[in-house]
Amino acid sequence: MADGFRQALTAAEAFAGATAPNPPVGCAVLDARGVVLACAAHQQAGGLHAEAAALAVCRETGLIDRVHTLIVTLEPCNHHGRTPPCVEAILASPVQAVWIGARDPNPAVAGEGGARLARAGLEVAFAGDLDHRDATGLSRQAARLIAPFVTWSVHGRPWLTVKQALTAEGGMAPPAGARTFTSQASLALAHQLRRRADAIVTGSGTILADAPLFTVRHVPDPRRAPRRLAVLDRRRRTPAAYLDAARRHGFEVSLHDDIPALLADLAASGVLEALVECGPTLLDAFRAADLWDEHVTIRQSPRPGEPDTVEILNRLAA
Repeated sequence: MADGFRQALTAAEAFAGATAPNPPVGCAVLDARGVVLACAAHQQAGGLHAEAAALAVCRETGLIDRVHTLIVTLEPCNHHGRTPPCVEAILASPVQAVWIGARDPNPAVAGEGGARLARAGLEVAFAGDLDHRDATGLSRQAARLIAPFVTWSVHGRPWLTVKQALTAEGGMAPPAGARTFTSQASLALAHQLRRRADAIVTGSGTILADAPLFTVRHVPDPRRAPRRLAVLDRRRRTPAAYLDAARRHGFEVSLHDDIPALLADLAASGVLEALVECGPTLLDAFRAADLWDEHVTIRQSPRPGEPDTVEILNRLAA
């Protein structure tokens, strides 16, 4: 069972940042012995939800009669949106037991999926109920996966991930002639953060100093829709040529006068997670306003050849 949860979570994480305004969701289907028959993820808004996709794989491969247990990272939906309710797809299959990673927090739909499945006679349980040493960790992983969706749907703003890279001496500027000072592993992590974000937030000072691309280059990127590049720029100093180049790189670009207006605009456009990549002045402004949900600090090792230190703090309840 734990292995099924891990596979479902991995499948969902591969599409984090590609599903807004829906949350990323993964699903694994098991037989009565616990063998994983299929695993799938929700890949983009309007496409099949993870449960329907995984059951479709079972039908296509001739394994539907062996289906017994369905593991899904988020409680199955019980309402009509762009697609039919996942609960109906489950009830139309041989599934007898459903294990859920996290409850649906969306107040608009009241998270009735699990209750409806239970009323229909299916066994319904949650990751935290697993009799396994990894139960708590899997439950937390599922909660972190949907944390941006929770923040957006419940609190009306994007989840804010703040990334800060520090030199061995504690500075933020790369050496003269260099664009970065972190290791290849740290670069991959930074681009993973970009990949899962729906928007990048920066300041005009960062653009004037470095003209960063903000594109995802060091990891695969399944995203189809444009990302937002939101620039705090009260004095409109950002060069038009830079903005044109950002649009050619696939960004929807917007300029903003202050942080509250920026966050309101991103939330209204369905941005679930925004990655803050900027200089110390703007970082201090986000900290002073207590506007961050996850803070990722990458510290360059003082000894060449040794890995950087990565510290991740988040406010997600355990």
